[in-house]
Amino acid sequence: MPKKINKIAVLTSGGDAPGMNAAIRAVVRRALGLGMKVVGIEKGYQGLLNEEMYDMDARSVADSIHRGGTILRTARSAEFKEEAGKKKGAEILKKRGIEGLVVIGGDGSYKGALGLSKHDIGVVCLPGTIDLDIACTDYTIGFDTAINTAMEAIDKVRDTSSSHERCSIIEVMGRNAGYIALWCGVATGAEDILIPEKYDYNEQEIINHIIESRKIGKTHHLIINAEGIGHSTSMARRIEAATGMEARATILGYMQRGGSPTCKDRFYASIMGAYAADLLNEGKINRVIGHLGGDFKDFDIDEALAMQKDLPDYYYQVSRALSRSAINANRVAK
Repeated sequence: MPKKINKIAVLTSGGDAPGMNAAIRAVVRRALGLGMKVVGIEKGYQGLLNEEMYDMDARSVADSIHRGGTILRTARSAEFKEEAGKKKGAEILKKRGIEGLVVIGGDGSYKGALGLSKHDIGVVCLPGTIDLDIACTDYTIGFDTAINTAMEAIDKVRDTSSSHERCSIIEVMGRNAGYIALWCGVATGAEDILIPEKYDYNEQEIINHIIESRKIGKTHHLIINAEGIGHSTSMARRIEAATGMEARATILGYMQRGGSPTCKDRFYASIMGAYAADLLNEGKINRVIGHLGGDFKDFDIDEALAMQKDLPDYYYQVSRALSRSAINANRVAK
């Protein structure tokens, strides 16, 4: 029989993501309802090493579900990346009688949790990242809010781009994953979408696309550029020099991580948080929770970290077909 866990802790690690507070709230209230004690660890793994933690009750998470960011705050820790740091963290948890830990974060946070599990700390991980780059899940906490925030900003930039007959290059976040760029590019009708998984750095193709579009009467051009490619400002200068079309770069940056989470991020994060508390209450440890095939599931942490995630090629092919349909139709007509 799995060992009964009586005291757990929860932390957020890495970049913040809208919906993290909904997950924290669900972990705390579900765990308390199941008779467990809950400790909040501030500032991620660095806060663990510094023993910045406090006992949480139901009021600790009151009025938090609608707030962006994370009430537990977050930080990155170089010390925790080392084996000595992980061992120290496990010893601190054991000293305080904490048997289980809920980690809300991305791949890097999962690796830290895996290290703790090797020192007999039971962990459950929730996918908290706007990048959507965790392999065992179709959904990550914060992605939905981030793409809606970015989409609204892109729509606004497009208005002025159209008014001034410009080429606008808008850079969105996502580290080395192109999900935010692809989703926002399709949703805003961008003429070009540049993502790390597919972009071949053939800038001449973009230039040719702009020139061909202008020949059929297109007066502005929208390019969504993923963070993993970057260099949007220098790209704009080169495009303007090559096409004669005024080009401007806009880097949306950290605004995509902030703001009140969408209904989907609040709901999914709440279900995942409660699921994490349920697993620990049942003594099921070293699990990663995901949403796959329309349902919430949990995976062994080693299995989850070994999975690979590929951006669907069909999504990308559709994005290109839609952005070039007018040009292709013109060629057929001729």
